[in-house]
Amino acid sequence: MLFSENLKIALRALRANKMRSMLTILGIVIGVATVVALLSIGEGATASITSQIQSGGSNLLTVSPGRMQSGPAALSGGSQQASYLYYEDYQLLNRALTTNISDIVPVYQASYTVKFGSESFSAPTVGVMEAHKDVRSLTLTDGRFITDGDNKSQNLVAVLGSGVAEDLFGTISPIGKVISINGLKFQVVGILEEKGSSIGSPDENIFIPIETGYTKLFGESALYNGKKTVNNILVSVTDEKDMDTVSATVEYMIRRSHELKTTDELDFNVMSQSDTLETLNTVTQTLTVFLGAIAGISLLVGGIGIMNIMLVSVTERTKEIGLRKAVGATKNQILTQFLIETVTLSLLGGIVGILLGVGIALMFSLSGLINSVITANSILLAFFFALIIGIFFGLYPAFRAANLHPMVALRYE
Repeated sequence: MLFSENLKIALRALRANKMRSMLTILGIVIGVATVVALLSIGEGATASITSQIQSGGSNLLTVSPGRMQSGPAALSGGSQQASYLYYEDYQLLNRALTTNISDIVPVYQASYTVKFGSESFSAPTVGVMEAHKDVRSLTLTDGRFITDGDNKSQNLVAVLGSGVAEDLFGTISPIGKVISINGLKFQVVGILEEKGSSIGSPDENIFIPIETGYTKLFGESALYNGKKTVNNILVSVTDEKDMDTVSATVEYMIRRSHELKTTDELDFNVMSQSDTLETLNTVTQTLTVFLGAIAGISLLVGGIGIMNIMLVSVTERTKEIGLRKAVGATKNQILTQFLIETVTLSLLGGIVGILLGVGIALMFSLSGLINSVITANSILLAFFFALIIGIFFGLYPAFRAANLHPMVALRYE
């Protein structure tokens, strides 16, 4: 029997029991829709994370203090001294790194109460240098950024993130206005362009000269053992292929500065953009796999439902099977007919599921929660799953129908 004829018989059998067919493919529809939606949302999340990290500066190495040290005191509930990065670590790297880098800057950040008129709230205040603007790819909408001259003269000037500017001044231009940071007066000289809710977004930050901060604002909290500390040291590498070389040099220099042996645990971290992306993508992929497993369970349930219905169909059409065998139909023809019916049922569910999954992904994009990325791979994968489910769960009912004895089938009541 031709494939087209088998397909016509399969569709006729499905139309004869429309409601039963729709309920049967529901599990496949939900499973396939979940696969398409999850893969699309996962792709969108990965693209969004990559874009956010790259928007923070290209080929960037971030040096930060290590975690709290472990030891007997920690096990007994006692306090452990946290590790520190020092301003002199920045100075050492600035002297030592003469090739393969474009800029290197220190960062010190603390939260203080900022006031203007009747507005008052706590905001992160970041001590920076002039090169920070280029290292972090910051763009100004008005005014200027912190300059080397501001640091040399320890000027009381500030650059506001877009969110801070809006909260403090509303529609009024902040340039030239004087704000209070922890009781100290600063003149606003620049406003940053809005970056939106992204990793390390500067929108809610206030930037001041780091030397001004050390001498006039940060106080004792920025010192440890009489030495100035920093939260991070940012190193902008000229070429991505030199990232590993520069990272190894940075680690070697700070290890030696902190008098650490090769066997000692590092009290600092050197992380590249690729490291950050890898970590975040691992989390995203883990969540996608976990949710995908739930989708897989739905597909499994849908497959079992299809197999049960096809077994019922075999029972209902026993006489038809016996009659076909009596007039010359072979086992393979009966097997093929029922397998095509099962696969058709599964693929119909797959098609509906793909359309539903694409719709869900588009709804997420339109809602602004995340920009989903619908790829051909996600659709082909979902379609493949539906096909495999149809074949796998259709084999047993098809074999059962093909193995019926014609005389027994014709006498079946």
